[in-house]
Amino acid sequence: MTTEDRDLRTGRTYWQSRPMPAVPHRPLIRDVKGDVLVVGAGISGALVAEALSDRHRVIVVDKRGPVMGSTPASTALVEYEIDTPLIDLSKQIGRVKAERAWRRSHLALHALAARTRALGIAADTRRTDNLYLAGNLLDAAGIAAEAQARRQAGIETQFLDRRTLADRFGIKRPAALLAFDDLALAPRRLTSGFLNAAIERGTRVYAPTEITDVDSGSDGITATTANGRTIRAGAIVFATGYELPRYVPKRRHRVMSTYAIATVPQKQKPLPEDCFIWEASDPYLYLRSTPDGRVICGGEDEEFSDDEARDALIPEKTEAIRRKLGKMLPHIDTTPDFAWAGAFGSTPTGLPSIGAVPGLKNAWAVLGFGGNGITYSRIAADIINAALAGKSDPDADLYAFAKTRAVR
Repeated sequence: MTTEDRDLRTGRTYWQSRPMPAVPHRPLIRDVKGDVLVVGAGISGALVAEALSDRHRVIVVDKRGPVMGSTPASTALVEYEIDTPLIDLSKQIGRVKAERAWRRSHLALHALAARTRALGIAADTRRTDNLYLAGNLLDAAGIAAEAQARRQAGIETQFLDRRTLADRFGIKRPAALLAFDDLALAPRRLTSGFLNAAIERGTRVYAPTEITDVDSGSDGITATTANGRTIRAGAIVFATGYELPRYVPKRRHRVMSTYAIATVPQKQKPLPEDCFIWEASDPYLYLRSTPDGRVICGGEDEEFSDDEARDALIPEKTEAIRRKLGKMLPHIDTTPDFAWAGAFGSTPTGLPSIGAVPGLKNAWAVLGFGGNGITYSRIAADIINAALAGKSDPDADLYAFAKTRAVR
């Protein structure tokens, strides 16, 4: 196999209860050719395929089927905010690069919202503010410093002291940041919408189809499938989420386990103002509301990725999330209608890895690790689209893989 094989999620997620448009696909029963082969039909593959389909003949394959991997397990708090606070990221990679990374995520989120609207994709999208609570990583002074750093980078945010936070949101914390215009959406509907937009321009989707080998050269790539068929293309893009391709450096990438619940529909608004909430803590809790009045809440991450160990903890983690949610919002009904666990990826900086695969010609990979993988997938679509058009994205260096010796 060209990628790792993981059990990406367990339990029925809230999004699986919501219908999505069908994505036309079929098994691969003959050899085919195209300009670009995209491996993976989740959100990363969908955004990349749609971006490339304007100029290229795109082929998409997935070993499961469209939107059947980790995408349905997303809690879909689509943010520009990077997991690593700007003040901390500046210490790791320097202030100039850190500000570039934050500004690029901010731009990418707005670009994703605009593209979704331009394509007429119905994905329950709505602009949503974001409440970032002081915790064990950033206290009130740290939150104030983070607010100043973001404003200096050109990203507007509002500092809320203890009294303002309690009066406005009914939450008891020392301080918080209020950020503006993130994006709430339905991830399966978004993914199917972008895949179908690409299909309308001639993209072909083959599933279930597993790539078992890739041979690359100066004139393109030849991918071999599990049933012995071949796909020839000028380039290949691995958009396989938490199932890492064997060709990419893995040193900086961790695959972990995460948990989430969706409550019963609430009888009253969970918050005076609808917004995302997450914490400057480790581990942190994060939550959002849904169109039918539920609260989706996630967290309780574990360092291991073993699916049996992960799944055995679902009852315990469900109760822990309920307890923390009830403490934060004591007026809501925390009874879960849905509970699930899944794989989750992280890097030391909170930034994704996107770019040419070291040592493998005409090959690209998208590892959208971190809490805002959907936003990173939009950045990946921009970077790869520019590269295949013979251009250079101005921020590609922020996400590029470290160079290693040749794969072959």
